Amino acid sequence: QVQLVESGGGLVQAGGSLRLSCAASGSIFRINFMEWYRQAPGKQRELVARITSSTSTNYADSVKGRFTISRDNAKNTVYLQMDSVKPEDTAVYYCFINTYRANYWGQGTQVTVSS
Repeated sequence: QVQLVESGGGLVQAGGSLRLSCAASGSIFRINFMEWYRQAPGKQRELVARITSSTSTNYADSVKGRFTISRDNAKNTVYLQMDSVKPEDTAVYYCFINTYRANYWGQGTQVTVSS
Protein backbone atom coordinates (compact mmCIF):
# COMPACT_ATOMS: atom_id res chain seq x y z
CA GLN A 1 0.00 0.00 0.00
CA VAL A 2 1.38 3.40 -1.03
CA GLN A 3 0.57 6.52 0.94
CA LEU A 4 1.33 10.15 0.09
CA VAL A 5 1.50 12.57 2.99
CA GLU A 6 1.48 16.27 2.23
CA SER A 7 2.53 19.05 4.55
CA GLY A 8 3.43 22.73 4.53
CA GLY A 9 0.14 24.37 3.63
CA GLY A 10 -1.34 27.23 5.59
CA LEU A 11 -2.13 30.93 5.60
CA VAL A 12 0.37 33.37 4.10
CA GLN A 13 0.29 37.01 3.11
CA ALA A 14 0.59 38.05 -0.51
CA GLY A 15 4.23 38.31 -1.47
CA GLY A 16 5.27 35.69 1.04
CA SER A 17 6.54 32.14 0.68
CA LEU A 18 5.50 28.59 1.49
CA ARG A 19 7.12 25.23 0.93
CA LEU A 20 4.94 22.20 0.34
CA SER A 21 6.21 18.66 0.81
CA CYS A 22 4.79 15.34 -0.28
CA ALA A 23 6.38 12.17 1.04
CA ALA A 24 5.54 8.78 -0.44
CA SER A 25 5.79 5.65 1.66
CA GLY A 26 5.00 1.97 1.21
CA SER A 27 5.69 -0.40 -1.66
CA ILE A 28 6.90 2.10 -4.23
CA PHE A 29 8.45 0.84 -7.40
CA ARG A 30 10.40 3.33 -9.47
CA ILE A 31 8.76 6.73 -9.43
CA ASN A 32 8.67 8.36 -12.86
CA PHE A 33 7.28 11.85 -12.80
CA MET A 34 5.92 13.77 -9.83
CA GLU A 35 3.44 16.63 -10.05
CA TRP A 36 1.62 19.26 -8.07
CA TYR A 37 -1.97 20.19 -8.89
CA ARG A 38 -4.28 22.71 -7.32
CA GLN A 39 -8.01 23.23 -7.16
CA ALA A 40 -9.62 26.50 -6.21
CA PRO A 41 -13.29 26.67 -5.13
CA GLY A 42 -15.60 26.35 -8.11
CA LYS A 43 -12.74 25.61 -10.50
CA GLN A 44 -11.28 22.53 -12.11
CA ARG A 45 -8.13 20.93 -10.81
CA GLU A 46 -5.14 22.24 -12.74
CA LEU A 47 -1.55 21.14 -13.17
CA VAL A 48 0.88 23.49 -11.46
CA ALA A 49 4.26 21.83 -11.95
CA ARG A 50 5.88 18.58 -13.03
CA ILE A 51 9.30 17.07 -12.47
CA THR A 52 10.48 14.00 -14.34
CA SER A 53 12.86 11.26 -13.26
CA SER A 54 15.65 13.16 -15.03
CA THR A 55 14.64 16.31 -13.08
CA SER A 56 13.30 18.08 -16.12
CA THR A 57 10.62 20.54 -15.00
CA ASN A 58 7.52 22.19 -16.43
CA TYR A 59 5.30 24.88 -14.96
CA ALA A 60 1.92 26.43 -15.55
CA ASP A 61 2.29 29.90 -17.03
CA SER A 62 0.59 31.38 -13.98
CA VAL A 63 3.38 30.23 -11.63
CA LYS A 64 6.50 30.42 -13.83
CA GLY A 65 9.27 32.34 -12.14
CA ARG A 66 7.56 32.13 -8.74
CA PHE A 67 7.24 28.41 -7.94
CA THR A 68 9.97 25.77 -7.99
CA ILE A 69 9.40 22.02 -7.98
CA SER A 70 12.12 19.66 -6.77
CA ARG A 71 12.45 16.06 -5.63
CA ASP A 72 14.54 13.95 -3.30
CA ASN A 73 14.63 10.43 -4.70
CA ALA A 74 16.25 8.98 -1.60
CA LYS A 75 13.27 10.16 0.45
CA ASN A 76 10.60 9.63 -2.26
CA THR A 77 9.59 13.22 -1.66
CA VAL A 78 8.55 16.05 -3.93
CA TYR A 79 8.59 19.71 -2.92
CA LEU A 80 6.95 22.87 -4.17
CA GLN A 81 8.64 26.11 -3.18
CA MET A 82 6.11 28.90 -3.56
CA ASP A 83 7.52 32.45 -3.62
CA SER A 84 5.87 35.80 -4.28
CA VAL A 85 2.48 34.20 -3.72
CA LYS A 86 -0.68 35.93 -4.85
CA PRO A 87 -4.29 35.70 -3.64
CA GLU A 88 -5.12 33.79 -6.82
CA ASP A 89 -2.78 31.03 -5.65
CA THR A 90 -5.34 30.16 -2.96
CA ALA A 91 -6.39 26.55 -3.47
CA VAL A 92 -6.08 23.01 -2.21
CA TYR A 93 -2.78 21.65 -3.48
CA TYR A 94 -2.42 17.96 -4.36
CA CYS A 95 0.65 15.94 -5.17
CA PHE A 96 0.58 13.16 -7.73
CA ILE A 97 3.15 10.51 -8.51
CA ASN A 98 3.42 8.17 -11.46
CA THR A 99 5.21 4.86 -10.99
CA TYR A 100 5.68 1.88 -13.27
CA ARG A 101 2.87 0.13 -11.44
CA ALA A 102 0.27 2.77 -10.59
CA ASN A 103 -0.55 6.43 -9.99
CA TYR A 104 -1.15 7.93 -6.58
CA TRP A 105 -2.68 11.13 -5.20
CA GLY A 106 -2.03 12.95 -1.97
CA GLN A 107 -4.88 14.00 0.31
CA GLY A 108 -4.45 17.70 -0.41
CA THR A 109 -3.23 20.63 1.65
CA GLN A 110 -4.92 24.02 1.85
CA VAL A 111 -2.99 27.12 0.85
CA THR A 112 -4.64 30.46 1.56
CA VAL A 113 -3.05 33.73 0.45
CA SER A 114 -4.39 36.90 2.04
CA SER A 115 -4.19 40.26 0.31
